[in-house]
Amino acid sequence: MSTLQHARPAPVGGSMFNATTLVCCMLIAVTATIILVRLFFGLSSTTNVNDGYSWGIWVVVDVFIGSALACGGFSMALLVYIFNKGKYHPLVRPALLGSLFGYTLAGAAITFDLGRWWNFWHIFWPGYFNVNSVMFEVAACITLYIIVMWIEFSPVFLERLGLRDARRKLEKVLFIFIALGVVLPMMHQASLGTMLVVMGGQVNPLWQTPIQPLIYLLSAIMLGYGVILFESCVAASAYRREIEVSLLNPMARVMLGIMALFLVVRFTDLVVRGVIGQAFAPTCVALTFWVENACLLGTFLLIGTTEARRNPARLFLAGIAVMLSGIMLRLNGFLIAFDTGPGWNYFPSVPELLVTIGIFAAEVFGYIYITRRFPVLPREETYAQPAHR
Repeated sequence: MSTLQHARPAPVGGSMFNATTLVCCMLIAVTATIILVRLFFGLSSTTNVNDGYSWGIWVVVDVFIGSALACGGFSMALLVYIFNKGKYHPLVRPALLGSLFGYTLAGAAITFDLGRWWNFWHIFWPGYFNVNSVMFEVAACITLYIIVMWIEFSPVFLERLGLRDARRKLEKVLFIFIALGVVLPMMHQASLGTMLVVMGGQVNPLWQTPIQPLIYLLSAIMLGYGVILFESCVAASAYRREIEVSLLNPMARVMLGIMALFLVVRFTDLVVRGVIGQAFAPTCVALTFWVENACLLGTFLLIGTTEARRNPARLFLAGIAVMLSGIMLRLNGFLIAFDTGPGWNYFPSVPELLVTIGIFAAEVFGYIYITRRFPVLPREETYAQPAHR
């Protein structure tokens, strides 16, 4: 009989010196310079945050959005380890790598936005724990999740270094960390939604709902699949590899199912609370609401059929559409539809924008380096070939 045998991961290889890595290094250098200025001369030297808007894009984009875009590993873990869909296993390492960089850099970015950044260690010291704070739960879960992901990904390094005994010993207990890698992001992604709830009337009714934790959790899961679609297509194009359409097609169908559930929950909540009418008001906030949801509706048009999901270009555009929707959901709740009263406004400064761009550049550079030097992507020439016995 024949069974499906996935190729073992292998380094892509190749030079690290190219236009992409050069641009990334330049952006990282600019980012590091701005961060040093901020750390020595305060937030006012580099940001436009104020007493009305104490959170700028360094928190909203780098942390709230960045961690959501880093949910690919979590979403794949749900499919492979919870629902036992082993056929998706070749997508696990690339997804986990993207999550690893996304969360690690998001965790580092939060330090830049702390007024007294030198006290960041308080979050790790039991004497300062505030267990009644949703922010503490988010910080604790994200910190633990970053540690768990590094442990989950460590077999890649052990394999590259030839430490087979150490890898075998680790794999005996790896199921514990895999379980934590599913539970922890569920907790903190839901709690990010709770942070909107506790902000009360400052948040527009279109985004202010007691079920925001459920909305954020569903959004994070489908965002994870959207990012995998995007990353898989970009990596295949950059490395001149074949796109794994045989895996992305059924995975995209799962994403559409979660997306449909998300839209039902989202609009049912608006109708039940009697605020759906505000979505039709002639305001910029209402417009951004429809942009957010039009991206999801457009995804159904792009890849709603099996035949459409066999088209790599459509899968790529669908991944972008889902990512834009998730980004707008968080921008709307925490910045665009967030009103602290008359006299206060916020728009990011150029240094803030450059730091945010630089953080994403660091993720891209890290992804390129690890995939070129370590076994992350499956060896293409034998990918998913049937093995006879």
